[in-house]
Amino acid sequence: MNIHEYQAKALLRTYGVAVPDGHVAWTPEEAEAACGKLPGPVYVVKSQIHAGGRGAGRFADDPSGKGGVRVAKSPAEARAAADAMLGHVLVTKQTGPAGRRVHRVYVEGGCEIARELYLSLLVDRVTGRVTVVACTEGGMEIEHVAEATPEKIVRVAIDPASGIFAFHARRLAFSLGLQGAQIATFTKFLMAMYEAFVGLDCSVVEVNPLVVTGAGDIIALDAKISFDDNALFRHPELEKLRDEAEEDPKELEAAKFSLNYVALEGNIGCMVNGAGLAMATMDIIKLYGAAPANFLDVGGGATKERVTAAFKIILSDPNVEGILVNIFGGIMRCDVIAEGIVAAARELSLSVPLVVRLEGTNVDLGKEIMARSGLAIVTADNLADAAEKIVKAVQEAA
Repeated sequence: MNIHEYQAKALLRTYGVAVPDGHVAWTPEEAEAACGKLPGPVYVVKSQIHAGGRGAGRFADDPSGKGGVRVAKSPAEARAAADAMLGHVLVTKQTGPAGRRVHRVYVEGGCEIARELYLSLLVDRVTGRVTVVACTEGGMEIEHVAEATPEKIVRVAIDPASGIFAFHARRLAFSLGLQGAQIATFTKFLMAMYEAFVGLDCSVVEVNPLVVTGAGDIIALDAKISFDDNALFRHPELEKLRDEAEEDPKELEAAKFSLNYVALEGNIGCMVNGAGLAMATMDIIKLYGAAPANFLDVGGGATKERVTAAFKIILSDPNVEGILVNIFGGIMRCDVIAEGIVAAARELSLSVPLVVRLEGTNVDLGKEIMARSGLAIVTADNLADAAEKIVKAVQEAA
């Protein structure tokens, strides 16, 4: 689960992480009033959407060509900036061409920036440890830095049994070129950031840029937090921070039925049980010349109702021109899947090609149920056969 910048900063502040003062605003008038609570004379108005690259983004209906982060030299300018953002669609590299509509802005006081750095905490799946990633190239996309100048990126893995120590922070401080009192300030900053990461069960905490001010202070000028969805049951207060307007409606609907769904950009809908099998299914669709429209894992204990819901979600995507069902019945019974497929096809008056590959528990019964249905369901003997048939069927239908 992702949250907005102002929410991330509020959480980090409770752990002692240094962040600038700011106020969220839902109207231009609130943005102007927020300036009266800040020192000034310079203010920064930031669009709040779940995407990076806001400053370099553009509003399609704004002829000024300004981005989603703007500097204002007076409360009146802050109001005008908020008015140009609120209710408008901001397009960035991470939103795609559709962009995201801005419903709120965050107003902060300006600060004197001497240096911009990069700092993040994430879970390294290879080492199984929380890893600190730091770089002297703050304000830039870390992916670009990693490709162009990887030597500038420093990584430090933290042993989960012992946690973070001051020497970890000092090592990173030296690599970032910090000196004197800045080293102690950075150490305090990173230790607090780590405590927030662990305490909130985060998957990512990113500060970009992390700035050194003219006075030598170290402040999180921007902040991004992503939480581990599997741990949210331990943090009911975090669920209140969810902004459903920033999430894909299909993914929200899938969550209601405990379906793992991620929308993609292809034309073949996939319904699979098991994440690994789902990834293999998407790969083989690409191998045969098409592209998956989604990742959808129905899990190991899907019911007839969940399968029907999965079909509805897949077909709600207008890009879907065919559906491939790939089920290996271990805990999952193939006859239950077959009943769900038949029920969904009848209820939805399925009009796109459907290829089904079943294997495992009660597979013969499952195939018999589909054969007796009288529906145009194409069965496949194996994964390669299924991928070839669905790609061919979609091409012929087109």
